[in-house]
Amino acid sequence: MKTKKVSVKDLLESGECNKEVEISGWVRTKRGNKQVNFIALNDGSTINNIQVVVETENFSEEVLKKITTGAAIHVQGLLVESSGSGQAREIQAKVLDVLGEADPDKYPIQPKKHSLEFLREVAHLRFRTNVFGAVFRIRHAMAFAIHQYFNEHGFYYLHTPLITASDCEGAGEMFRVTTLDPKNPPLTENGEVDYKQDFFGRATNLTVSGQLEGELGAMALGKIYTFGPTFRAENSNTTRHLSEFWMIEPEMAFYDLNDNMDLAEDFLKYLIKYALEHCMDDLKFLSARLQEEEKTKKAEERSMELIEKLNFVLTHDFERLSYTEAIEILKNSKQNKSGKFQYPVTGWGVDLQSEHERYLVEKHFKKPVILTGYPKEIKAFYMKQNPDGKTVAAMDVLFPQIGEIIGGSQREEDYEKLVNRMREVGIPVESMSYYLDTRRYGSAVHSGFGLGFERLLLFVTGMGNIRDVIPFPRTPKNAEF
Repeated sequence: MKTKKVSVKDLLESGECNKEVEISGWVRTKRGNKQVNFIALNDGSTINNIQVVVETENFSEEVLKKITTGAAIHVQGLLVESSGSGQAREIQAKVLDVLGEADPDKYPIQPKKHSLEFLREVAHLRFRTNVFGAVFRIRHAMAFAIHQYFNEHGFYYLHTPLITASDCEGAGEMFRVTTLDPKNPPLTENGEVDYKQDFFGRATNLTVSGQLEGELGAMALGKIYTFGPTFRAENSNTTRHLSEFWMIEPEMAFYDLNDNMDLAEDFLKYLIKYALEHCMDDLKFLSARLQEEEKTKKAEERSMELIEKLNFVLTHDFERLSYTEAIEILKNSKQNKSGKFQYPVTGWGVDLQSEHERYLVEKHFKKPVILTGYPKEIKAFYMKQNPDGKTVAAMDVLFPQIGEIIGGSQREEDYEKLVNRMREVGIPVESMSYYLDTRRYGSAVHSGFGLGFERLLLFVTGMGNIRDVIPFPRTPKNAEF
């Protein structure tokens, strides 16, 4: 009977021995002598390799020569308990087939330490390294957990459009979508580009958020979420920004700000618990890697150990306070008074920076924080205006080492207030009539938030650069692969 192909993960977890197995994978390393070779084989299913023991007298020199780092091979043999250290079981090879060779002189991913900067240059191959294998297995697990959480909590997955004629954030930093000839576009009598002749008959862009359309769904289905790519034409090359990234955006009818905060906290804790329960091998590997890096830093600059940091979120109730209270704490802090903040906190109305957010979480409260009641001038037009006329019912969830990880609000359900606010910030009311209809017909209290998927992954994996938690990063002047 033909043996069934299994994964390396299945073999290592099966607990079985002394049986014929068949497996395929890529060679990580090969070592040995004239009598016996030891091949570390990995198929991407786990951070761990399985050792293949090859007695050289049973195989031709021509085949053995082709088995180099990066080569794809197929192995049939006997799974046995390992006599060596480092692995519980190994395969004694009986049949070896080289499926695809990898020229050892040209293959970029050699069995040595490579910098993350170099690996970004070969992003099409970096999945084969331990670091990126771990990161992208965790990325999958988090995506699955997100869908599972919302499904278990009665949400409906809504696919909002990638091409839009509106600017959700009002920032104007959007990518234009057009089929017009850039060298000779049709013009109006005023000499402006005539978008009426474009594919959609109007100017369109890639979306910066699915929120506006998500609200429309929530006002009929009750609770929805979106999970898809969004695009920002922001000319930023920091370690925290991408031009294309994925967003999770739930919108809920009949939820006020407190309901929104409760959901955000429960959601984040669910995801982190899922990672700890299902990705521990990868998390341990990434933690060990980070601890090696931390040794080069001063004691006061060292970060919390990765698994300890994840448990830190799970074991604490999130501290909730107003922006106004946070400003007082920051303004009177030793950090601010001694000039250690890069951006000094001068008073009410300033937009908080990551260093301020992290101070509140890591130094002052020593727990995750949710800030509410931000000045309306620094927040989006759609947020519920508070009775004081100065602030909005916004909420930002702040995490250690990351700062803001979730941004959300109760949405303004009052038609007149929303229209007046749109006019204040220069958003054309006429083009948003579809959005305003949900305030004209059956308006109700509703709320929502956005979680940047890659920002979540930075936190869960401990990686320092957002380019390293998305398969093929899109940033200014970079659209490789």
